[in-house]
Amino acid sequence: MKKFLPWIIAVVVIFGMYSYVKGINNNAITLDQEVQEAWGNVNTSYQRRNDLIGNLVKTVKGAADFEKSTLEAVINARSKATAVTIDPTNITPEQLAKFNQAQSGVSSALSRLLVTVERYPDLKANQNFLKLQDELASTENQILTARTRFNEAVKPYNSHIKIFPNNLFANMFGFKEKAYFEAVAGAEKPVDVEFDFGNDKEETK
Repeated sequence: MKKFLPWIIAVVVIFGMYSYVKGINNNAITLDQEVQEAWGNVNTSYQRRNDLIGNLVKTVKGAADFEKSTLEAVINARSKATAVTIDPTNITPEQLAKFNQAQSGVSSALSRLLVTVERYPDLKANQNFLKLQDELASTENQILTARTRFNEAVKPYNSHIKIFPNNLFANMFGFKEKAYFEAVAGAEKPVDVEFDFGNDKEETK
């Protein structure tokens, strides 16, 4: 029995190591899937905004003499934003910064368009436009929520693969740290799509 004892100990140690490393890998996979799901929700929210912008542009185009440059700015910003794609399995700070910057450009262009609408009473009374306005406000809130939940999913993943000794095995299995979604200046605020009809009436008297 004694001559087999070293072998038994070795088998127990090897099995213990295998179970430990397997746990690190499986937990990393689970957390990574949660990050990918959260990123999918971010993309879905932005896609909804893109779709609404398309409908908004069609509605605004019907207004006589509406500023062409303002519409083109929105269209171009949306086009640039949709061209920026990210692989959720390898989200780097550079990729996320580029994505964030492109989406911020959409927000800025959209905000300018909505402010310009103030000068078009017919548009402000257009029921289709008012509906789109409400949907855009709701979507901006959804985007903010999706970004927050993405960061909440990234935090436990990064913590899991960075702590010692998990980091030794995580690198071996190809798990890399993911970037957090950081807002650019002003991006943390939803696009203002509220109109002050009271002030407008006073100004037009």
